[in-house]
Amino acid sequence: MTAATAVPAARDPEVRSRWGLFADRDFRLLWAGETTSRLGSSVTSVALPLVAVLVLDAGPLASGLLTGAVWLPSLVLGLPAGVWVGRLPRRAVMIVCNLASAALFASVPVAGWTGVLTLAQLLAVAFLSGVASVFFGAAYQAYLPELVAPEDLVEGNAKLQGSGSAAEVVGRGLAGLTIQLLGVAAGLLVDAVSFLVAAGTLLRIRSRPEPPVPRRADLLGQVREGLSFLLRDPYLRAFLCFGAAANFALIGYQSILALFLVREAGIAPGWVGGLASAAAVGGVLGALAARPLCHRLGTARAVRIVLLTAMPFGLLMPLAGPGPGTALYLLGSLTVTAAAVFVNVVLGSFRQSYTPPELLTRVAAGSMFAVQATIPLGALTGGTLGETIGLRATMWVMSGLLVLAGALPLLSPLRTRRELPAGPPTGSSS
Repeated sequence: MTAATAVPAARDPEVRSRWGLFADRDFRLLWAGETTSRLGSSVTSVALPLVAVLVLDAGPLASGLLTGAVWLPSLVLGLPAGVWVGRLPRRAVMIVCNLASAALFASVPVAGWTGVLTLAQLLAVAFLSGVASVFFGAAYQAYLPELVAPEDLVEGNAKLQGSGSAAEVVGRGLAGLTIQLLGVAAGLLVDAVSFLVAAGTLLRIRSRPEPPVPRRADLLGQVREGLSFLLRDPYLRAFLCFGAAANFALIGYQSILALFLVREAGIAPGWVGGLASAAAVGGVLGALAARPLCHRLGTARAVRIVLLTAMPFGLLMPLAGPGPGTALYLLGSLTVTAAAVFVNVVLGSFRQSYTPPELLTRVAAGSMFAVQATIPLGALTGGTLGETIGLRATMWVMSGLLVLAGALPLLSPLRTRRELPAGPPTGSSS
């Protein structure tokens, strides 16, 4: 009797052609955990600002401070986080960050039910959850290339982004239902549970990459090395400028969005989550379009066309109002969300495959630092402008800046290429 060698399901060509990366058990676990976590986080994205507005009677400036607190750790810890995470097993870092986030978000409803919830606690939870997000993000960007092959990165990122956007559709609608039935603070319990689920799925992953070995112990030297590669490369530098400008504009209007929809557009608080869910459908569409558009048009050309044609739809959002005005807001936000997710899939996959592995955590952390550094500035600017020139005028300012940001990648070799390059020129990683 001749022994036959079994082919793992994840590598069987017939299975892979039908299921793609879903045939890989470890990827399925990562996907399930991250999708669940995105579900919970989408509930929090609606519930947390509404806790401030409806429970603590916060104004536009306080709402901007709350949004900015989530992103402030990127300014303080973004660069060294890439070095520290580069010395640790990525999966372990992700698990610890998920557990810490679960405890933080569970503290808000507990404080609310006992009558001791304050704006100071909300700001502390937002800031500390931002710390966990910085370390998780640096580890996650380097962990996916350890789990899947380079040629599968676009598929993997598309599946993760697509299911995450679908989770936002459900989660933001769930936020509205939870707020109506149990109150705004209770919605944060959903996020706490989702982080526990994500930690559990990571624990079950069988793949155990070797712990990274740091090249040297010099923290500042390693930070400089990662930044040097990031800033000297024409592609990464252009995408960095785009991400920083786009995030400033996006968070600038999102920091006042709940107030704008409720107080200026005349939309009931319970519908805010539903509107956000409908807009998040755009994220699903953007992720689904990533692979076919890149295959048909080329990665560089597809990014170029999407940015130039989709971003101007953001100018419809400031027209929001009762009745037909609601449809204008939905069309604008859905299209902008689709473009943002599409670009995140393509450019995220490009950075993961293009960057030398020994620099990836530092380049990923440097990129996050730069693009997220403008987020607290955008949040504070949005809150301040909302107080001074009004909510609708602020929406016009920020949506106009978003359209301009979409043209920034054209100031790079991207404007003439069909495909993004597979790797940097020889010697540029040193």
